[in-house]
Amino acid sequence: MEKYMEKQTNYQLLISTCPNLEVANQIARALVENHLVACVNIVPTIHSVFEWKNEVTTETEVLLLMKTRVQHYAAIEQLVLQRHPYQVPELIGIPIEKGLPKYLAWIDEVVG
Repeated sequence: MEKYMEKQTNYQLLISTCPNLEVANQIARALVENHLVACVNIVPTIHSVFEWKNEVTTETEVLLLMKTRVQHYAAIEQLVLQRHPYQVPELIGIPIEKGLPKYLAWIDEVVG
């Protein structure tokens, strides 16, 4: 079994939500085509409960899980802000501290 690498601060998992599959696919394809992320997992139906403009709201959304390198965050943020219909889109980065070396090398190969 391959051993995982530790303390890989060059990699991150980005999380975002979209209002529907059309928007999610558009953003995901643009990120991959521009070599900003290696992969986007699209989780088609999540139920979100949040406060917006002093009201508790429940919406059905689509979840994006994006794997990339930390150095691409600013460009990803720009693309998401340009293409996302929400006034305040969610974009959260989580450091990837451990990962299979071959998988992390694949991220490097795709996003450079």
